[in-house]
Amino acid sequence: ESSSSSSNSGISGTTYVGNEISTSYESVISKVAEEVRPAIVGIRVTARSTSIFFGETEGSGEGSGIIIRSDGYVITNYHVIQRALDMYGKILSNAKIEVFLPDDMDTPYKAEVVGTDSRTDLAVLKIDKNNLPVAKMGNSDKVKVGELAIAIGNPGGLEYMGSVTAGIISGLNRTIVSESGDKFTLIQTDAAINPGNSGGALLNSKGEVIGVN
Repeated sequence: ESSSSSSNSGISGTTYVGNEISTSYESVISKVAEEVRPAIVGIRVTARSTSIFFGETEGSGEGSGIIIRSDGYVITNYHVIQRALDMYGKILSNAKIEVFLPDDMDTPYKAEVVGTDSRTDLAVLKIDKNNLPVAKMGNSDKVKVGELAIAIGNPGGLEYMGSVTAGIISGLNRTIVSESGDKFTLIQTDAAINPGNSGGALLNSKGEVIGVN
């Protein structure tokens, strides 16, 4: 059995995906994956660079993102899009950021950068698209060790878009320091997370986002 609800939250046409579910372990994962995958997008960053030895070359990187508003707002990791940005957080003239929707992989949507925060490794993008499915935000302060944790994203890139892994919450308030000296306090999970999962969703059994992978 499952119960569902929707809310507009002031945005016309918003339909949240992710419902509270009470059933077996496997069914919970399957149901959460089915309902939340439409709100997990692919992100491709392309940037050109010039060097003395190789001339002009083009490099790209891929990651994941979460639709947080039905009118085209997407959250991801800052490091996913960092190569496309200048020191002021603006997209470089020789770079582009594209968002791919799960049900329309052949149509890249050009993304604008709304804001970034390197200290929390987060960024918000905006694409010109409306009536998108939205992932419902949970409360990470209420997460407990041992709870179910479900990760959805694109490990290995867009070829594996919408991959689902599951495990438990292994620890809370884990502190690590990045190479740049930024300190992060994080949720630890044993759900498999691979390159490309960055920016994707960590979900609880209700299908609510409790973290950004």
